[in-house]
Amino acid sequence: MTIRPITIYGEPVLHKRADEVPEITDEIRTLVADMYETMDAAPGVGLAAPQVGVGLRIFVYGWEDEDGTVYRGEAINPKLWIAPSIPESFEPVDEHEEVEGCLSFPGERFPLRRAPAALMEATDIDGNDYRIEATGWFARILQHEYDHLDGVIYVDRLPLPLHKQAGKIMRKQRWGVPGLSWMPGVDNLEG
Repeated sequence: MTIRPITIYGEPVLHKRADEVPEITDEIRTLVADMYETMDAAPGVGLAAPQVGVGLRIFVYGWEDEDGTVYRGEAINPKLWIAPSIPESFEPVDEHEEVEGCLSFPGERFPLRRAPAALMEATDIDGNDYRIEATGWFARILQHEYDHLDGVIYVDRLPLPLHKQAGKIMRKQRWGVPGLSWMPGVDNLEG
């Protein structure tokens, strides 16, 4: 297994829809193993293939809830359905519970409204189809990683003035252009 560089906002692969995985090959198995290694080293709770420069519909996740339940797996060619979220006009975003970060927008966190529940169907590395129903933080992780497969980074979803604030950070960091990445375990960044 190899830790791979994580692409930063502006890399073209992050901003376009990833391609379906036609079949699970040894190359795909190696990619998934490397993605777990990279996610754990970052550290993160999820990592999509576009974040390591590969435009395929794959993500991995690894998270332990407050009850000690471990959620860890890979999603190949996932499909995601989400419950309607509460419109922001009715209830303000909880800046403690609804905060996200992203390894491709490292070191920054912003509050973002997400759906409270999600249903995902995907295939694992052994070719087994599975279904997960998720709520709360785990549902947020699945939505965040699935967005990456459609070329969306969470800061793209931020409402004003947070979207503007993220843009200022991006300009200050000189992100938003191709060719930028960081290496977990080497560069001192976290997201």
